[in-house]
Amino acid sequence: MNGLDLLLFSVMHGMSVHRAGHSRHWTERDASNWSVDKLKSLLLAVNVEDEEGVCKVTEVTKTDGEASINNRKGKLIFFFEWNIQMSWIGTSKTGIKYKGTVEIPNLSDENGIDDVDVTVGLAKDEPDTKLLALMKNKGVKKIREALGNYIDTLKLEFTQGMILPTVNGVQKEPSKSKPKVDLQTKVAVGHLPSQHTSVGVKIPTCKFNLKDYFMTSPEELYRIFITQELIQAFTHAPAVVEATKGGKFRLLEGNVSGEFLELVSEQRIVMKWRYKSWPTEHYATIKLSFCSKDDGTELQVECKGVPVGEEEQTKSGWQRYYFEGIKQTFGYNVRLF
Repeated sequence: MNGLDLLLFSVMHGMSVHRAGHSRHWTERDASNWSVDKLKSLLLAVNVEDEEGVCKVTEVTKTDGEASINNRKGKLIFFFEWNIQMSWIGTSKTGIKYKGTVEIPNLSDENGIDDVDVTVGLAKDEPDTKLLALMKNKGVKKIREALGNYIDTLKLEFTQGMILPTVNGVQKEPSKSKPKVDLQTKVAVGHLPSQHTSVGVKIPTCKFNLKDYFMTSPEELYRIFITQELIQAFTHAPAVVEATKGGKFRLLEGNVSGEFLELVSEQRIVMKWRYKSWPTEHYATIKLSFCSKDDGTELQVECKGVPVGEEEQTKSGWQRYYFEGIKQTFGYNVRLF
């Protein structure tokens, strides 16, 4: 078995591989049981409605597959493959109930969310109904959102401890002795209570910019980012937010945390921000600028200090949990007349 085959075999079968003299180490974490529970909870929440009636997923009847996360020299590789079947019930405005099925044969790390097949049909011997069209359109959209939520949460919740701090790009193994603190470190020391000692090693980082447009005023959009109840609404999870300079925040069940460094009403927010999975006490610096444009607001996001290898996950998290979450919750993706 050559080197490439060995690495592939280790990913597929959850093995740890170490090669003497080359310091190449694979670690693997099984996420299959967690994934089954998470998929069921997200999919059972799918509920859509229009003038014809209401459709709701009532049972997840099949979840065949597996999920795992592998770490190779500080780079995370996600593997998941699922075949899912569900039952749904539609209730017309007149109270008539119809039963149906949903099949998802190819939820996989190799497929984008839009490439995943979601097949909706009526149960055997059920008469035709317009509720089928509701489920095929709005229902499928909600199902894809749930699947995307699963993937993002998998990457958030199951990466804790999978990335170790690196020195000059080489993964640093944990030491039982107390680490020395480098005064020139790039690691930002937070003020949240922690049982961990600051690692104090330099890690390679990157920066990026994002922007999006919201059909609302800078005042309203700014308020959403600093109001605990509104944050809980668009993240669909508990949050703790102290909207003052030096105030702390924890979102998404503690998977995102940080501190407000600057708050300029309707104009700017600067904060220390981190994923729970990042090296201990390492924070990125994120600047949000709220710019009035046409009849809405352009949100400009400047992100510095993101660990190398975490750029795409961080971008995806901001686009899904912040941008899409806010638009879907508050309707800021449509023009109101």
